[in-house]
Formats: sequence, structure tokens, C-alpha cells
Amino acid sequence: MSSLARAAVSTDALQPRDFDRISTYVYKECGIRLPPAKLTMIEGRLRRRVRATGLSSLSGYCSWLFEGDHLEGEREHLLNAVTTNKTDFSREPKHFDYLMGKVMPRLRDMGKRRLRVWSAACSTGAEPYTLAMLLDAFAQDQGGPDFGILATDLDSEVLRTARRGIYPAAMLDPVPANLRGRYAMKASDPKRDEMRIVPALRSAIGFAQMNLMDARYPVGDPMDIIFCRNVLIYFDKPTQEKVVRRLTECLAPGGLLFLGHSESITGFDLPLTTVSNTVFQRI
Repeated sequence: MSSLARAAVSTDALQPRDFDRISTYVYKECGIRLPPAKLTMIEGRLRRRVRATGLSSLSGYCSWLFEGDHLEGEREHLLNAVTTNKTDFSREPKHFDYLMGKVMPRLRDMGKRRLRVWSAACSTGAEPYTLAMLLDAFAQDQGGPDFGILATDLDSEVLRTARRGIYPAAMLDPVPANLRGRYAMKASDPKRDEMRIVPALRSAIGFAQMNLMDARYPVGDPMDIIFCRNVLIYFDKPTQEKVVRRLTECLAPGGLLFLGHSESITGFDLPLTTVSNTVFQRI
């Protein structure tokens, strides 16, 4: 693309009709609300798709999508573009403190042999790798249960990053030094300021693409622990209740659901009881 064409794309605006079409489609496909306040953000993200498809404008891209019979083929790229992927290692640490300080000792003392854990909306993998580090250290050091982790996300791009397990070194700063030294390797080339999660830990996690709007979640046997944090904030109330209901159906009796600290299930008629701040147990 020429410099003139790139300049034209960068100053192009998403028309209200096109934004409505995009936001309606995204809501139908994955439940994410795109209010008008998100217009500028969506414009910036979709300009990359305009360039990638060789088109010349956002309006041309929307016509190509909705009138040119390209929506099915572009679906994954479009949803990847509009999905927000904010994640950090050891994010909202009080949840991990509760898990390791209260839950894991109790399960160990009960003689629990193996845990099934699900990190829903795992983004680039920081949450499931944080869980894996903590659970593996507990299993090895305190004779705790073995574990397996399922990590899912709608966005195929972030899943590729998660499977590789390579991150800027600074991203792992929140991880305690003893765990970082045990479970992350520095790049052999010092110019690459990166760390990679060790193979044994990567192998404990199965990454898969999943849409939380699906009518059922094909996760296999009931889960003991589900982390689905800071996802409900992008959904409206009816969608939130549907998602939490489906997550609850995937929990074993007594299993735990961890939501984000700003999320609530108030008003939902579900077989859940609060056991800690935004931690819920299936009755």
C-alpha cells in the first residue's frame, strides 16, 4: 500500500451505520457490547484489517463484509480485532492468596488426588500459567493434589501467544522470585529481554478456542475450579447471567467459581454461595 493510501486509511472514519452493523454483529456472535464510546478504539483496530485485506477505507471494508459475502471468512479476524485482551501475571492476587491459603490445604487434607481447573477467557496465558506455577509448587512441596488446566479464549491470536509461553521479562515481575526462577527460563540471547515458561508447565495446560456465547461448554468432566475474571464486564446483565449459569453447570458440587473483583452475580438465581470476595461455591 502506498503512503498516500495509508494516510487515507488513517484519516478514514467509521460511519454510524457501519459502527451499528459491526456492534450488532459482535454482540450476536460473542456477547460483547460495543457502546458508542468505543468508536475511536474500534476504528483504530479495524484499520489494521483494512490494510490486511488491501481495501482502501473503513466504509469499503464494511461494505466488503456485509454486502460482499465475506463475513464468514473474516469472522475470526474481526472478532480478534475487537476483543480486549488485558491480562497480567498474578493479577488480582487476593484470589490466588485465597486459593493457596484456604482451598488447597483443605483439598490436600481431604485426600483430593487430582484437580480439574479451567481458566476461561485466558487471553495470552498469564492467568493459567500463574495458576500452574502455584499448583505445581504446592503439589511438589506439600504433597498437594495433581492438576490439569484447561485454558480457553475466543481470540485465536492470543491463544497462539499463550501456547508459545514467551513473554517480555518485565511481564513476569509480579511473579514471586522463587516461582519465576523455578518455572521461567531467560532467553539465551541477552538482547532478547524475554522469558519462556518451562516445558513441563506448558504441558500441564491445554489451550483451546471457545466462545462463551455457545449454548454449552464442551469441557468434559466437571471442574473443581473455574477462573472467569474480568469478562462479564463486557456483557449486559442477561448475557452475564447466561454465562455464569453455564459456568456453574460445569462445576462439580462444592467447586469454586472466581470472578473479577468488579463483577457481581447479585440478582442471579443460581446454586452458588459466596465464600470470599467474588469467589463462589456451587451448592
